[in-house]
This record gives sequence, structure tokens and C-alpha cells, in this order.
Amino acid sequence: MKMAEFSYSLTPVEEKPPRRYRKGSKYDPIIDEFMAGTEDLVAVDVEGKDPNYVRTQLKKRIEARRMSGLRVSVVNDVAYLERE
Repeated sequence: MKMAEFSYSLTPVEEKPPRRYRKGSKYDPIIDEFMAGTEDLVAVDVEGKDPNYVRTQLKKRIEARRMSGLRVSVVNDVAYLERE
């Protein structure tokens, strides 16, 4: 059996480029607005998103931004963002 022929190329490189990470998140403005405000506890409602999903995304952003003093929780199907 003869193998099918195809075209390809190999190009020498010095090193792999660094991986590009997304800067920020669409959930960052929620955190920023809360931090700029004076309230210690707010309910967070994101249209079309489950409160548990919102909690997970906010927690990830708080960790990624190395922020402390914030807590995200869900009680009775409502997401809450609070200062500790």
C-alpha cells in the first residue's frame, strides 16, 4: 500500500512564544463597582446566569486578582457579594 502524499513544512524556531492569557473578565466590573461602593452586602443578579455559576466566576476572579476581604455566597438561589 502506498501512503497518501500531503504537503507540510518544518520551521526552526528559537523558543515557543509565551501563552497569551485573557486580561480581565466580564465579571471584573461587578467586583470593581462593589469595591467602589460603600455597601457591605449586595445581591448579584446576572441576566441569564445561574447564581451558582455567578458565584464560581466571581470567586475565580477574586482569587486571580489576589483580593482579600471579599466573600461570595449563594443563599436561596440568590448570589451575594460581601465584605468580610
